[in-house]
Amino acid sequence: MKLLPSLSALILSATLAHSAEKSMFNGKDLTGWKGQPEFWSIKDGAITGQTSKAVPAKENTFLIWEGGEPGDFELTCKFKITDANGKSDGFGNSGIQYRSKVVNPAYSVVAGYQADMECGKTYCGILYEEKGRGVLAQRGQKVVIREGNKIDVTGETGKSDVIQAAIKPADWNDYKIIAKGNHLQQFINGVLTVDVTDESSVGAKKGVIALQLHAGEPMTVQFKDMILKSE
Repeated sequence: MKLLPSLSALILSATLAHSAEKSMFNGKDLTGWKGQPEFWSIKDGAITGQTSKAVPAKENTFLIWEGGEPGDFELTCKFKITDANGKSDGFGNSGIQYRSKVVNPAYSVVAGYQADMECGKTYCGILYEEKGRGVLAQRGQKVVIREGNKIDVTGETGKSDVIQAAIKPADWNDYKIIAKGNHLQQFINGVLTVDVTDESSVGAKKGVIALQLHAGEPMTVQFKDMILKSE
C-alpha cells in the first residue's frame, strides 16, 4: 500500500519517539560546536552566524556539531534569517547540513544534504546537496532519486506558494528534518516541504550536522531550541 506523505511522516516520527533525545545547544555558548570564530557567536540566547562588509566569508563556511554522525534521526530547531538591514528583502542564504562530511577543516567547510533556507521566496525548504548533486528536490516535490542523479518527481507535498505563506519572514520559524534509511523529509512550521527517497548509491546514510553561513552580501542567521532524537 502506498502511504501518503503525511501518514508516512507520522510513522517515521513514531519510530523515533522512543529514541535518545538530546539538546544540541546549551543556550549559553558554542560548547560542542566548531567553526570560524569571526562569524559565530551567541546573541539573545541563539547561535548566530553573521557576515559584514568588513568581515565577509570567502566561501560558504559552517558551524559543525561535534556530537557525532547521526544516521537515522529527527532534528527540530527554530531559525531566523535576515539580510543586512534585518529584513528579508535582500540577500540571506543558509541551511542545516545533515549526513554531511567535512571537506576543508581549515575553513569549516562541509559537503552533503542541506535543508535550505533563505530571505527570498523560492528556496526555503528545498533539499540541496552542498558540493555534490545540487538541488535534489524543489519545494513542494515528492521525488525518488535514481542512479546517475536521475530525479523522478512522483508527487507533491503541496504548492510552493502555500508553503511560502506559512513562513514568517525575518522572524522565528520551526524546522524539522526526519531521516530514516534513504527516506528524507523536511518541514517548516509543520508543513512538509519535500519528501525524498534517495536510491542512489552515493546517498549518505550518516554524517555530521552543521549550520551554513553563505558567502555573499552581509547577512545574519540564528538558531535555537535544537533537539536531536536519534536511534
